[in-house]
Amino acid sequence: MSETVVDLVPTSQSASPAEFASYRVSIDLGDRSYGIEIGAGLLGLLQEGLELPSGTSALVVTNDTVGPLYGAQVVEALRKRYPVVHTVQLPDGEEFKGWETLQRIFDALLTHGCDRKAVLFALGGGVIGDMTGFAAATYMRGVPFVQIPTTLLAQVDSSVGGKTAINHPLGKNMVGAFYQPRLVVCDLATLDTLSPREMSAGLAEVLKYGPIADMEFMQWLESSIDALRSRDRAALAHAVRRSCEIKAWVVSQDEREGGLRAILNFGHTFGHAIEAGMGYGVWLHGEGVGAGMVMAAELSRRLGLVDGAFVQRLITLIERAGLPIRGPVLDATDNAGRYLELMRIDKKSEAGEIRFVLIDGPGKAIVRAAPDQLVRDVIDACCA
Repeated sequence: MSETVVDLVPTSQSASPAEFASYRVSIDLGDRSYGIEIGAGLLGLLQEGLELPSGTSALVVTNDTVGPLYGAQVVEALRKRYPVVHTVQLPDGEEFKGWETLQRIFDALLTHGCDRKAVLFALGGGVIGDMTGFAAATYMRGVPFVQIPTTLLAQVDSSVGGKTAINHPLGKNMVGAFYQPRLVVCDLATLDTLSPREMSAGLAEVLKYGPIADMEFMQWLESSIDALRSRDRAALAHAVRRSCEIKAWVVSQDEREGGLRAILNFGHTFGHAIEAGMGYGVWLHGEGVGAGMVMAAELSRRLGLVDGAFVQRLITLIERAGLPIRGPVLDATDNAGRYLELMRIDKKSEAGEIRFVLIDGPGKAIVRAAPDQLVRDVIDACCA
């Protein structure tokens, strides 16, 4: 069994989380480098103060939840920067992350006569960001785009790193491209309109960074989880910043997930199986990741990589974040078999061998396979 072992990500040198401030995190990818702006009230700076790509027109892609909240403000700001600004409003939900919805973006671009100097703006959560990025990567073989993530999950994970995709009925994010944005704008004020369930789902993507890369951050999360759930602005700023710092470092080392970047999928192999098995949208992505991290941690324990005390510590933190700690039953006859079937389609699988992101001691990650029977035992133990 081949394996990839990952050492600790460098410790943050950024300011103390005790005080709220605006931050900029940079992703170093040579001529594709870009910045992640983090702060409150950044939507107002779109008309000036933020470095946006030049273009002949702009298309704002949003959904019918976010559009009524922030669409007019963003369009008005962009009209100060672009000769013409168009919008397309898509249905909201993971279940709409497919070809039919993607075509609506292309329809808007072509209907408005947008050329290769058009700039796309993704205003919404991870679904909008992924689809807009994929559209930008493929329209006229590539046009620039800007991420404006409005959910915690998107701000700390999906908007950063250039992964763009749509879902296939057999697997999540199976059709897509690596395509970097020109800028990511994380306006923390947009998190005020999230539901408690969406907030918890976003926290799953924050919590993953501790056990795989930064135990100091995990300790901070344990003391700050209540402040994060109550949307304390200073706590959120630090959580988004540190998450983006870790992801930026990993992506700069391995942009196209040749090895190291796979550690960012901690909990995702099980989580994606949950999403596909339940039907997209039934469980939120972060909910699947929450239960998936529990399974991955338990598999790590059974492989002798981490002790039971650490697994329980992580489970407690996941539960305090308002996330499920037990997976659903996908098949009453052979639940573990159904999980395995879905996980073999995972992008980390090699020649049908499922590769898991596991905890190789607190703050370290390893990517490796595990015997099917052991994985079955973990699923049986960790599902409702």
